[in-house]
Amino acid sequence: MAIHLYKTSTPSTRNGAVDSQVKSNPRNNLIYGQHHCGKGRNARGIITVRHRGGGHKRLYRKIDFRRNTKDIYGRIVTIEYDPNRNAYICLIHYGDGEKRYILHPRGAILEIPLFLVQKFL
Repeated sequence: MAIHLYKTSTPSTRNGAVDSQVKSNPRNNLIYGQHHCGKGRNARGIITVRHRGGGHKRLYRKIDFRRNTKDIYGRIVTIEYDPNRNAYICLIHYGDGEKRYILHPRGAILEIPLFLVQKFL
């Protein structure tokens, strides 16, 4: 896992670093675009609230927070950066062929098998 350090050419690139293992495109069936309302415009399209709007289109990833698959082996295939929640996420392939995103557990690496057990409280 190599870390790319930027040369300082502008103040914004000072002390910048990028992890090289997170270069992968998100899966199409696990992402969706969200419609952003108005951006400070009314029904006629006139700006009514200043300093709103613009920005880059973002794709939202469907994250499995429940992890309700019971007693199934899975493995981490990719580690990606999710710009919407400022965190890393993992794509997991389960033994039954299902694919899901989860939040990246600290210390987890690629291609390690995970055994998910559902906890009953």
